[in-house]
Amino acid sequence: MKFVYGKQDWKTFERGEENCFLMTNGLGGFSSLTMIGSCGRNDHAVLMACVHSPNHRYNMIHRLEEILFIGEEEVHLSSQDYLDEAREQGFLYQTKFTYEDYPRWTYLVKGIEIVRTMVLSQGENSVGISYEIRNHSGKEAVLEVYPHLEFVPKGALLTREQAFTLEEGKISSNGQTLHFWTDGDLWELPLTFREGLYYAYDHCDGRRETGRTAVNHKISRRVGAGAGGELEMVYGMLPRLSRPARMREEMCRYRETLREKAGFADDTARTLAAAAGQFISYRSSTAKQTILAGFPFFEDWGRDTMIAMLGCCLATGQYETAESILQTFMAYCKKGLMPNLFPEGKEAPGYNTVDASLLFILAVYEYYRKTKDTVLVKSAYQTMREIIDWYEKGTDFGIRMDEDGLILAGQDYDQVTWMDVRVGDILPTPRHGKPVEINAYWYNALRIMGEFRKFFPEDEKDYEGMAERVMESFEEKFWNQEAGCLKDVVSGTRADLQIRCNQIWAVSLPFSVLPAEKERQVVEVVFSKLYTPYGLRTLDPADQEFHPFYGGPQLERDLAYHQGTVWVFPLGAYYRAYLKVHGYTAEAKAYVREQLESIGAALREGCIGQLPEIYDGGNPVSSKGCFAQAWSVGEILRVYDALRS
Repeated sequence: MKFVYGKQDWKTFERGEENCFLMTNGLGGFSSLTMIGSCGRNDHAVLMACVHSPNHRYNMIHRLEEILFIGEEEVHLSSQDYLDEAREQGFLYQTKFTYEDYPRWTYLVKGIEIVRTMVLSQGENSVGISYEIRNHSGKEAVLEVYPHLEFVPKGALLTREQAFTLEEGKISSNGQTLHFWTDGDLWELPLTFREGLYYAYDHCDGRRETGRTAVNHKISRRVGAGAGGELEMVYGMLPRLSRPARMREEMCRYRETLREKAGFADDTARTLAAAAGQFISYRSSTAKQTILAGFPFFEDWGRDTMIAMLGCCLATGQYETAESILQTFMAYCKKGLMPNLFPEGKEAPGYNTVDASLLFILAVYEYYRKTKDTVLVKSAYQTMREIIDWYEKGTDFGIRMDEDGLILAGQDYDQVTWMDVRVGDILPTPRHGKPVEINAYWYNALRIMGEFRKFFPEDEKDYEGMAERVMESFEEKFWNQEAGCLKDVVSGTRADLQIRCNQIWAVSLPFSVLPAEKERQVVEVVFSKLYTPYGLRTLDPADQEFHPFYGGPQLERDLAYHQGTVWVFPLGAYYRAYLKVHGYTAEAKAYVREQLESIGAALREGCIGQLPEIYDGGNPVSSKGCFAQAWSVGEILRVYDALRS
């Protein structure tokens, strides 16, 4: 799917910063700017390199300042907002922006047309930048490009004491070296610092809203009247650098391979298959693949990985990647818990999640359903057995099976479900007790182990008997007769009766824990109270704790995060549940396809070709949080996968 934007999409500077692009390199590095080429966030960068995969990132080249000289006249092609300086307003000359596999900008200035492209190498920390110049102005023209450097860890502020050294083909600063190549004229400049870059999208979220960059060189190309010319440059962390044309060719080939391997006919699904590949990254500490939860903020987490993998890997035919991820998690299972944070250096893994282990069992099952690979099942069986045993007898964070067969989780200030925000001693969404989705996962894990036991007849554990007990208790304890849906948690508090999206997983999972009629009621209530075409609300708007807006300082954002904010990823479970309760009929599939048309529209907003983390709960019109989120993409891909079955 090729995304094309015109001048009507950046009528103002502010509108021009509404949308951005994303390219990733499979190492944790990325490139991302707005569609007018500006930095609207301090995490935007021409080259955000990753020096130790997947999360030791350095903002190497933050932005490009571009000045076009037409005779004696000087025009900025670049766009950037400053706090105390005049904006660079090159967007006024921009005529087009396109994105399919890489971004492409077109400018027209008094008879001179300039086309800029950028591309990121897969498997390398290098970026290629190209300019095509066609001069019909009747005057000689000169294009000058000033790379604005930072060479600081992602999110850090460059200090004025930081030194930069320009040598033959490389720049060094802050312990990092950036190699470069260009076919233009290189000019070394006295080191200058540019102050007060303004980031509107950090300001609205209460983050650091200003930045500083350094400039120590420029690259130029002179083009005579009536002539054409090109200007190319490549910056990378390795001495050997490819040329931009080859980088573009390799990027297009890689992304087309992702689309073709996924095998979808629908354009939106094909676009999402390529988007899914942007989250797959190498992890140095395990020497295996992992899934990054979201850009530009998040790293790889156990819960997110287990959810995202089902769509990003299994629905797209990336079975080897899925197997690699599952093998990694097996190696780090401890007391029945899967890590939510992987070790970095000498740091120990973090295990503060109740659902990652149960989702691991579900992932092995879905992998088996896709591949019929019994080798992995047999390799994972002991780990899965340990998970069941530890959850039954009790493990860390208050996780244990109660007398009724249901799972208890959470204690003190430990928030161990995905609604895990804690603000000091405030738990905005307390779910200690028996969370509904955790017990649906638990039931499915027991049913899955009952099926897998055919490969291990020596295992005498009665998984089916345990599952029957859970099913009986689940309906008795969780069913809210008055509301016609499921309680969110069984805790004896007001939280029990809040209508939340977590109940949808009790319907969408492979094994039904509820009678068919009650499953249908859950789907109806979720639609009437929580559904939007861009995701499910996390709380019923009629609830007194509902927050319609997500934004502002960290505290305000955290208090709204799971209190009504729309999340994209539960939408996948809703659509699969809808298909299930309607028998996967042709009519049901047609309805879901029609509803999914909104996802095609969502791909044009925010991060182009990607799906975000969240939207406002009141009026979900603009993407928020991470502009590209792995489980959002993965869960919608699972819906497209279900539609072709």
